Amino acid sequence: MSRTPDATTIVHSVRVFGSAAVDSDRRDGWAVFEGGRVSAVGAGGDAPRAERTVDGEGGCLVPGFVDIHGHGGGGASFDAGPDAIRTARALHRSHGTTRAVVSLVTAAVDDLATRVAMIADLCADDPTILGSHLEGPFLDPGHKGAHTPSLLRAPDAASVDQLLAAGRGTIRQVTLAPELPGAFDAIRRFADAGVVVAVGHTDADAETTRRAFDAGATLLTHAFNAMPGIHHRAPGPVVAGLRDERVTLELIADGVHVDLALVATMFAVAGDRIALITDAMAAAGARDGRYDLGGLAVTVTDGVARLDEGGAIAGSTLTQDAAVRNVAGAGVPLTTAVHAASAGPARAIGRPDLGRLDPGALADAVLLDAELTVRRVWVAGRED
Repeated sequence: MSRTPDATTIVHSVRVFGSAAVDSDRRDGWAVFEGGRVSAVGAGGDAPRAERTVDGEGGCLVPGFVDIHGHGGGGASFDAGPDAIRTARALHRSHGTTRAVVSLVTAAVDDLATRVAMIADLCADDPTILGSHLEGPFLDPGHKGAHTPSLLRAPDAASVDQLLAAGRGTIRQVTLAPELPGAFDAIRRFADAGVVVAVGHTDADAETTRRAFDAGATLLTHAFNAMPGIHHRAPGPVVAGLRDERVTLELIADGVHVDLALVATMFAVAGDRIALITDAMAAAGARDGRYDLGGLAVTVTDGVARLDEGGAIAGSTLTQDAAVRNVAGAGVPLTTAVHAASAGPARAIGRPDLGRLDPGALADAVLLDAELTVRRVWVAGRED
């Protein structure tokens, strides 16, 4: 994909989301893209002229989706190197995810250091790659999900420093279990280095989770999955996250990982602190069949990925546009659902400049039709 901006473009006859300048209920909205950015937004008949005109036909113009937790797609896994990352990113861009963090599954620390260094190189060339996410190896073996148990370990200073050095400032997020030895020192070390720390794959109770948030963690990795649930005498990590305004809660809204009625309830409680993620593996946008995830055999049947050994859910085959449709279909206002797929996750990783369509913002945008299906995608003003 070329990064040269397209000709000046106006998209009109749309509901515009993600802009303080326009009421999203209006169906005569418009936005102008110029020089890779949004140059003007409005509604009604005062739209400026542009070299290229796109009739939105009453659809929705939304900010480009941001996925802060995904492992692949289009038959390719992010762990498999630059070409695989490009293949998977192309698949997700076609579904409206204009920018993404590249998530890596558990591996030996030396191997992870090599991979985050590779992603750092990709970030330098492709600004739509926002950095890396280390989902492991600092996870609880009892809540390992689709991670190789023999490679899980407690965090230590040398490993943390090795990974930070290899990432050269591009490690965007790390998931860890705060009950592990050395976890609180690791949380502080990562947070001091500008890495967003997420509590996940954990057996932590609510009190331990609260202590992790006080130490600097600000995210909950795929809430409800790979952690204790909510019990009336043991509220667990999810309630700790819901009660802490500093914390964003990831949700996989595929209807498999979390029931969609519960997803809607989470939105009712946490509002703009929900970040929709895909947690997608290679089978997203590809066929059912056999796959490999971090060295573990996975079979995908009817779009549901499970480990061959033990049957645990092994990521998803979700795309962000489908997540928005699912959430809106569960009764969540579309404005809120769009925010959770764009500005919400962007803010959670320290990129408040993304996920909006105000003048001056990057012209990352997605045109959805009345059924919320992706029709067109722009990245920095250029149609993908």
